[in-house]
Amino acid sequence: MSATVQSIQASIAADSANDRTISQQISRIGDHAVLLSIVTVLVWIGAMKFTAYEAGAIEGLVASSPLTAWLYTVFSLQGASNLIGSAEIATAIVLLVGIRYRPAAIAGSLAAIATFTVTLSFLFTAPGWEASLGGFPALSVVPGQFLLKDAVLLAAAISLLGKALSRQR
Repeated sequence: MSATVQSIQASIAADSANDRTISQQISRIGDHAVLLSIVTVLVWIGAMKFTAYEAGAIEGLVASSPLTAWLYTVFSLQGASNLIGSAEIATAIVLLVGIRYRPAAIAGSLAAIATFTVTLSFLFTAPGWEASLGGFPALSVVPGQFLLKDAVLLAAAISLLGKALSRQR
């Protein structure tokens, strides 16, 4: 009887170890997917900032925010958009460098947190509530629904920072 119990316990322990290995692999895949998703979003949207179309599209958001409105007093419409795009692309590059270097991972995560905090704040400074649907909490298509995704991006950037801080030096 004792040999049977030991055999069952060994089987359960092996299954548990396999479950941990699978869960760790899935977590690692998820961590890499989050990182690459944020990098892709930052590079793609950052590159778009160099077009006149995107510079015009963000003007209302940037101008309505006390955090960013000053950009138009210093730069032209396209110049401000180029600066924002450059910051987004630089953040993506630093995040990629962070794959090998912990300080870069921390810096890139902090920059992503700042980026997504600022863009998420546009929900409160730009007119984003759809009056025809009764106002709050009905979000307009632009900028409301468009900006809501930044809540997830902000949470993902915070997760990246936690991972970077917990990495071995």
